[in-house]
Amino acid sequence: MPLPAQLCFASNNAHKLDEIRPLLPPGLKLLSLADIGCHEELPETQDTLAGNARQKAEYVLNNYGVACFADDTGLEVTALGGAPGVYSARYAGPQRLAADNVAKLLQELNGAADRSARFRTVVALASPDGPVHEFAGEVAGHITEEAHGAGGFGYDPVFAPTEGDGRTFAEMSGTEKNTISHRARAVAGLLAFLNEERTGLSS
Repeated sequence: MPLPAQLCFASNNAHKLDEIRPLLPPGLKLLSLADIGCHEELPETQDTLAGNARQKAEYVLNNYGVACFADDTGLEVTALGGAPGVYSARYAGPQRLAADNVAKLLQELNGAADRSARFRTVVALASPDGPVHEFAGEVAGHITEEAHGAGGFGYDPVFAPTEGDGRTFAEMSGTEKNTISHRARAVAGLLAFLNEERTGLSS
C-alpha cells in the first residue's frame, strides 16, 4: 500500500487531531471528517474497541472513497471489572459529557483500595489498496482521588500513568503525553506500517 498524500482521521475532535497531527511524517496531510464533507455521526455499534475502530474506518472509505484511519479508546478500571471500557465516552449517558463521566467514575471508585487502570486504543486503517489493518496501544496507571490539571480531555484529569512522575495526563503538555500515551503508541504502529509500505520493506 503506497503512502497516501492525504489520510482522513475519522474524527472532528480537535483534541485528538491536535494530538495526532504532529506525529505524522512530513508530506502526509491529515484530514478531518469535516474536511471531506462527512457530517453525519459514524456508526459505532460494536462491542469491542477494535470492532468500533474498523466499523468507522470502513464507513468513511466506503462512503467517501478516502483512505481513513479511525480509533476507539477505552479506559479499563480494575476495580470495575474493566469498565467503562468500550462505553467510556458515554459512561454517564448518551450526552457524552466528559465532566459527567469523570464524576461518575470517581463516585464508583469512592473508597476503593485498588485504583489501577489502563487506557487502550485501537486504530484501524482502511484503504482502497488493501485489507483493514489494526494497531493497538495501551498505558497503565491509576485513577486519582480527584481531578488535577486543565489540559487534555476525557478522563485525563484523573488518570496518572505509571510511567510518569505522578502527574495526570491533564497536567502534562501535549508533547509529554505523546511520549507515553496509548493513542500515540497505536498511531506509532500505524505510521511504522505506512512507512514500511512506502519503502517496500513490508512483507
